[in-house]
Amino acid sequence: MARSGTEADQAAQPPDATDRLDAAHLSPESVERYLRRQGLAARRSLSQNHLADGRVLERIIEVAAIERGEHVVEVGPGLGILTAELLAAGARVTAVELDERLARDLQARFAGQAGFELRTADFLDLDLGDVAAAPWALVANVPYHISSPILHRVLGAEPRPTRLVLMLQRQVAERIAAAPGAMSYLSVFVQYHAHVEVAFVVPASAFEPAPEVDSAVLAGRTRPRRLAAAEEDELWRLVQAGFRERRKMIHNVLARQLRGIDAARVQAALATCAIAPERRPQTLSVEEWLALRAALSPLPLP
Repeated sequence: MARSGTEADQAAQPPDATDRLDAAHLSPESVERYLRRQGLAARRSLSQNHLADGRVLERIIEVAAIERGEHVVEVGPGLGILTAELLAAGARVTAVELDERLARDLQARFAGQAGFELRTADFLDLDLGDVAAAPWALVANVPYHISSPILHRVLGAEPRPTRLVLMLQRQVAERIAAAPGAMSYLSVFVQYHAHVEVAFVVPASAFEPAPEVDSAVLAGRTRPRRLAAAEEDELWRLVQAGFRERRKMIHNVLARQLRGIDAARVQAALATCAIAPERRPQTLSVEEWLALRAALSPLPLP
């Protein structure tokens, strides 16, 4: 459907001095004004909550510790608020934006700027090797509804980033960085691949429009791979089996969920790894899952 002349004119407007979105001028009011002037109303379906706090922006750049000339991939750049600071820090930025309206705005803002590349696409549909070449870093305020698929994509396949600095929902970030006792499949997966920590918490008021939950910045450095591809596949089948009943005792869960492996074999493997059979899957560390895989290997295919 064709847009009205007024909407098209708004979308085509180049930013002026009243539309500055740098850290010194950033606020919910400045972001709301920019969105209104450019005809870029936020879309909830795409998790569009734009950072609107200059102090938070500065802290992200500090945590990212960009090296001049470093290649950074930014998923969901939105209005380019973080993009501009990454470029100013000396990064070469590949920004991947799904929303064509925002992509046009980004192209207008950063046209001709050295080190900036824009891909208008769904990041999950792209071949990672076409977007990044090692070494590279992932620094982004990622769309929250696809944060888990993004983590699986960038950590599960090569080339993996050397490090991650991601704005996520606070609950998700804390679950990823959780210690044994509060582990999940996602936390085991991410912690197998990277050392991660919650760098700082970001209140909902730091965004425009404000989301319903607080956020947090998760920072991590990628570990070397410790298993071959077939062994990793075994590990994830084992962990998935365990977390199908995360609050049940591990010896019962695995005996029920691992086809072709009986209770006696599970008990023997747990004993080999010095894992008490009464423990729950959420209490196991990454190292214990690795040891258990080795003790149970080979795992039958599902």
